[in-house]
Amino acid sequence: MKLTTKSRYGVRAMFDIAYNAGGLPAQIKDISDRQRISPRYLEQIFQKLKKVGILGSKRGPRGGYYLKKPPEQISLYQIITATEGPIELVFCVGQDEDGASCASACEMKGECVASVLWKDIGDQIAEIFKKNTIKTLCDRAEELGIERKLDARFMYFI
Repeated sequence: MKLTTKSRYGVRAMFDIAYNAGGLPAQIKDISDRQRISPRYLEQIFQKLKKVGILGSKRGPRGGYYLKKPPEQISLYQIITATEGPIELVFCVGQDEDGASCASACEMKGECVASVLWKDIGDQIAEIFKKNTIKTLCDRAEELGIERKLDARFMYFI
């Protein structure tokens, strides 16, 4: 299983907001610069994260994007499934848009000895993503000594 840039960038951007914005809305330009992600691509990812209710936005000169929940309540699973869809190693263990099992479309239905294994592995991967939160990443960044880079609008010179 490979995660696409949507989920990887989504995790990085949500971490950036939590770590660098000081609880205030972060502007997309600043997130883009710090994480080296195209602002247009970030906008697309942020629309998906807003749709699931973990990211909010505020318009205006003091606007930007903000976390709608505390970092310890936003799991990597929420970000990944918002950007990628369900975590499934193979199609036959998943469900279609109507909630029906995709196993019915499999030519080996009822005979595949590996399908249970694929589902179990996918579930274990999902559990790891559920256990780890944006707060986990922020704590790891502090342990590594990563400097917080506050938005330019917070810098005051006398």
